[in-house]
Amino acid sequence: MKVKVISVLEDNYMYLVIEESTRDAVAVDAAVPKRLLEIIRKEDVVLRAILTTHHHWDHARGNEELARLCPGLRVYGADERIGALTHKVTHNQELTFGAIRVRCLFTPCHTSGHMCYFMWEDGSPDAPALFSGDTLFVGGCGKFFEGTAEQMYTNLSQILGALPKETKVFCGHECTVRNLKFALKVEPENEIVKKKLAWAKGGALAEVHGQDGPSGGAEDPPHREG
Repeated sequence: MKVKVISVLEDNYMYLVIEESTRDAVAVDAAVPKRLLEIIRKEDVVLRAILTTHHHWDHARGNEELARLCPGLRVYGADERIGALTHKVTHNQELTFGAIRVRCLFTPCHTSGHMCYFMWEDGSPDAPALFSGDTLFVGGCGKFFEGTAEQMYTNLSQILGALPKETKVFCGHECTVRNLKFALKVEPENEIVKKKLAWAKGGALAEVHGQDGPSGGAEDPPHREG
C-alpha cells in the first residue's frame, strides 16, 4: 500500500492510496480533481473509489466532477450532504479494495457525519494508516461545528486512541505549527511540545510528507472551514 500525500488549496491534504499489485487506487477527500488526476496519470493507476471524511467543500467538492469523468466511480461517506455519494457507510463497517482493507470509524463533532478511515494490508510489514480528516491533526483537533467537546474527547480517547501505536496518521489540514504554538502557551514548560514545535518549524514536515507535501511549517490563515 502506497500513500501519495497531495497538498492543495491553502493548507489541505488529499490522498491517493495505491494498491501496488493491481495499480488500482482510492482517493481520500478529493477536493481538487485536476491535481488528483495529474497524480493518477503520473502514477499510472486507475481510480476506483473516493473515501470522503465529511461534506465540507474543501474535502468533497471534487466528487461530482470525478464521478462524471470516471464512470462507475464509487463514493463512500457517512453524510448525505456529501456530493455524488453512492455508498453510505457506518461505524466499524469494513471495505476491501484489492489487498487494502478499510475500517470506517465514525467520529462526529467537526460535522455530525464525520468518518475517519483506518487502512491496512493483511500480511504487510507496513504500518497501518489512519485518514483522520478534520477530527485529528498534528498537535490538535478540528473545530466543533456540529458537535460537543464530549464527542471529540470520545473520538480521540476511545475510537482513535484505541488504534495500534504504530499507526501512521494522515490528517486533513496542515496546522501543526499553529497548534503547537497554542499548546506552548497553555503549557510553556512542556519540553515535548518545545521539541515538536522545533521539529515542525525546521521543515521536518516536508521531509515526512514527501514531494507532493507542503513546504513545511506554514501557519494557517486567520479563518478557514477546517
